[in-house]
Amino acid sequence: MYRELEKLIIYRNNIKDTILSEMGDIFCSFAIGKYQKDELIGRIYTQINRLLDVATDYGFDGNLWQNYIAYILATAENPFSITCEKTEAQKGTVNIFVKGDMACFHNILNYDFTNIEKALNINCFSLITDYKSLVKPERRFNKNVSNCVRLLSDKLKDCDSPEELYKTVTEFYRDYGVGIYGLNKAFRIKKIITENGNEVTKLVPVTNTSSVTLDDIIGYDLQKEQLINNTEAFVNGYNANNVLLCGDSGTGKSTSIKAILNQYYDKGLRIIEIYKYQFKDLSTVIEAIKDRNYRFIIYMDDLSFEEYETEYKYLKAVIEGGLETKPDNVLIYATSNRRHLVKETWKDRDDMDMDIHHSDTVQEKLSLAARFGLTIYFGRPGKKEYDMIVKGIAKQYPELDISEEELLAEANRWSVSGGGYSGRIARQMIISKLSDIK
Repeated sequence: MYRELEKLIIYRNNIKDTILSEMGDIFCSFAIGKYQKDELIGRIYTQINRLLDVATDYGFDGNLWQNYIAYILATAENPFSITCEKTEAQKGTVNIFVKGDMACFHNILNYDFTNIEKALNINCFSLITDYKSLVKPERRFNKNVSNCVRLLSDKLKDCDSPEELYKTVTEFYRDYGVGIYGLNKAFRIKKIITENGNEVTKLVPVTNTSSVTLDDIIGYDLQKEQLINNTEAFVNGYNANNVLLCGDSGTGKSTSIKAILNQYYDKGLRIIEIYKYQFKDLSTVIEAIKDRNYRFIIYMDDLSFEEYETEYKYLKAVIEGGLETKPDNVLIYATSNRRHLVKETWKDRDDMDMDIHHSDTVQEKLSLAARFGLTIYFGRPGKKEYDMIVKGIAKQYPELDISEEELLAEANRWSVSGGGYSGRIARQMIISKLSDIK
């Protein structure tokens, strides 16, 4: 095995400090006969422990060795894999090196652990190649990465040659992408302290995202159509607008964004959630994603600013007005209960205010909302629409055994205590009824 790892060229840096590289060192010690038996077994068990941790983190099962090789290949960001993401493999000399690497991985995938197990009187390799994991709740692991890697792993076992392995891996990069951006749907910003004490801005995956779809949102057909049309244009490479979803609370604005992500993820759509105190990091984020072959929505939920808050100026510069043009693969989608985002007061409308350039102050506040090319309004439903929403959500739960008359009466009581009609109130009521059943 260690000889195969030494031959890697394109993927050489992708295996540094991995379980695979440590296993290579172990097998090198075994091959040349320079080892203490107990010490070598301890080193093996340390890596098996690491492998089981990875299996737990990503919900792997069956052949964990094969799953781990698939994980390495799926997450390996290098000049070749990045050029292949969401597109066909490009022609060039680099393919000769990649095919050489695939020959190495093919041998590693099919490595025979019999000799080392017999010599050391261990069976851990046999166990990890036929592993029966405990059933884990999906929230315990990153489901999206798990699904992608296991899909690749299942295809790897059918590769009878390095050529087939090359074809399978490049097709995976084309269909799903590679690395953190390829395998994850959503991200948020996190500050990381490096070993030398510096603070850097990193994008980290949101490991469990909602599986909601646009069909789960009852009503608001025009609003959904506007959002779909704009997003489809964006993912297909056409001109599209930044979008502001505004209106009453509980009407489905944030849910629509989550649903649109699920609908267009397989076409390369990704979402980065950002909060207003992080707006100063927007340029850093955009710099990191502008050359990747995905479409990124920078998502700002419940966006609004008080009079004294000035973070909106960072956002204005990024949307339109800064020296650097916003990349074609980036849009901004925001939700807000405020149409103009920045809080207005009667003082703003008072011409007698002490501000000499009063109209300039007002225009500065209004100009942020104006930079969203598409504004979609989600209004609070009336009684008829509310009843339709209640009945529509109830159909999603066949175990809810309640008459329509009783359902609507209960929904009306909830609307009174909850402050009015909304889809959120309707869903909360139905979840409460389901809890009563359980």
